[in-house]
Amino acid sequence: MTRVSVSGIVWAVIFLAVLMWSAIEPKDRVTWMLEVLPAVIGLCLVAWCVVRFPLTPLVYWLILIHAVILMVGGHYTYAEVPLFDWFRDWFGWQRNNYDKLGHFAQGFVPALIARELVIRFDVFHGRGWMSFFVVCFCLALSAFYELIEWWVALASDEAADAFLGTQGYVWDTQSDMAWALSGAVIALLVLARVHDQQLASLRPAIR
Repeated sequence: MTRVSVSGIVWAVIFLAVLMWSAIEPKDRVTWMLEVLPAVIGLCLVAWCVVRFPLTPLVYWLILIHAVILMVGGHYTYAEVPLFDWFRDWFGWQRNNYDKLGHFAQGFVPALIARELVIRFDVFHGRGWMSFFVVCFCLALSAFYELIEWWVALASDEAADAFLGTQGYVWDTQSDMAWALSGAVIALLVLARVHDQQLASLRPAIR
């Protein structure tokens, strides 16, 4: 058994274990489905990529981390994750900030996915323009997700509060987008070198 196949099995086991746990008596079933759906879509895309378009290990593991964040948030709802209730009390926060972790990941993880795609398809000749595009892409993705939250709120008053998770914070939408923006920028600053090394080692395997 190869090292890649072992990591793939570990990846799948972690994902499915967290998914099954998340599905057991969630706080709100409709909210759970809405929050977990992106993670399930991610699982399908990862399965396709493993066969048709292998990604770097870094990106695979970041996708898993993001999926776990989504599934935990779906189980409890983002406003009621117990660990972040403890953080709220410990640090004197006025709200449960688990949703901010989710939005930070919403910028951090897609930034590396987008970066991998534009590099491998040779979309840009300059790294400056590439980074600019990646940050803009993540900010646009965050804005589109806020639109989805708004549409869900309009369509379902019952699930609106749990899915939106504003907790009475009037600037919640803008704050969510700012966290996604900071996640994208930090990902590019912190992980670009490691990502480049993994891309270089991946190229011989995909020829």
